Amino acid sequence: MIKILEYNLKGKLPDPFVFDNGEHLTSSADWQRRRKEIYKTAVELQYGEIPPAPERVSAEPLYINKANPSTYRVSAEANGRELSFSLTVFKAPGGGKHPTVISGDGCFKYPFDPEYVGTYLKNGINIVFFNRTDIFPDIARYNTGYVEKDSGEYKIASDTIAALEGGEGRGPLCKMFPDKKICSVAAWAWGYSRVVDALELLGFADMDAIIFTGHSRGGKTAILAGALDERAAIVNPNGACAGGCSCYRLVIKAEKEDGVSVAKSEPLSNIFHHFPTWLGEGMREYVDREDELPFDSHYLKAMIAPRVLFVSEAASDIMANPVGSWQTTMGAYEVYKLLGVEDRLLWYFRDGDHAQTTEDVEQLVNVIRNYKYGEPLNDKYFKTKFEPVPLAFDWRCEDVIDTAAEKILSEYRESFEELAK
Repeated sequence: MIKILEYNLKGKLPDPFVFDNGEHLTSSADWQRRRKEIYKTAVELQYGEIPPAPERVSAEPLYINKANPSTYRVSAEANGRELSFSLTVFKAPGGGKHPTVISGDGCFKYPFDPEYVGTYLKNGINIVFFNRTDIFPDIARYNTGYVEKDSGEYKIASDTIAALEGGEGRGPLCKMFPDKKICSVAAWAWGYSRVVDALELLGFADMDAIIFTGHSRGGKTAILAGALDERAAIVNPNGACAGGCSCYRLVIKAEKEDGVSVAKSEPLSNIFHHFPTWLGEGMREYVDREDELPFDSHYLKAMIAPRVLFVSEAASDIMANPVGSWQTTMGAYEVYKLLGVEDRLLWYFRDGDHAQTTEDVEQLVNVIRNYKYGEPLNDKYFKTKFEPVPLAFDWRCEDVIDTAAEKILSEYRESFEELAK
């Protein structure tokens, strides 16, 4: 267990069952209309402009290795420009089409651990890596626009402003769409969709079982990609922190499982202090005003419904705010319950700290094989690693049902009164 030492909740989570005009949803049939409204904040406000699909996508083999891995090139064309990046593909044995996991974490070291990769392959699952930084760089020079407080306002250091306005460091996607203000997470999420395009052409993936995963900043990317691209049957953000699966309104300080180490969760200000290109510029206005945000992470999670969402966290990953992630997952669960697919929202906490480990892969494999083959889930889900805390919201999906029932009763009442006259 971790021990919560400080628990600062800046207001209740916004109600996803209320339209922007103040009207309540009256049935599950209203959800798709509400989802379009949620898109404006959970996606456009949070991540800025979303780059459009390219005019053409192609895929070609660069190196085919029967013993794994193989390499392919994905090329996209738009506005007279071409962007290309490579895929590192590990194919499950036996030939045929298999469930396929896509990860943009090809810039990290951990995905190429033999045990990590082997856990997928021995379970009949392909794993495809791409390097998201081929699309939008993620280097320190462009991520050190330290936010300085001047007269009560936050600002980016002047040298970083010059670099960003000049287009430096934003990479080939921003050159392809020069009129778009694209943040790095949105650019990286665009890459997931281009990989799906490529898999449709290459023919070795089961297109009914496409899975998005990623860790940390890759986790932010995976859940945004999943919200944008409904071809992903399963979405698995891992340790996604603020700007992903955490909770903007909740900041905690906690003692880790070792009973000694103490850490704080990542606030919104931390992103703009260290990584100003990650999120949309509109989010800067809400630094230290998170309670005024018209959404929180449960909106983004709910956008995955009715598809499978599997949120994986580590108990001692206090930076990722496991308590806040639990709160927003429980908020999204109400939407899943409204749609009658509550069994498609899964979450678990692993012992340990900030990483995506072989144990995390084993859990994702369990989710995939349950989805694809009906194999039973193990007993590691739905167990918190902290003492119970009150839910950060008081709305429920039953409120929508009650509203619908009241509407029906009201209509009958009106009909009865007319008949009585």
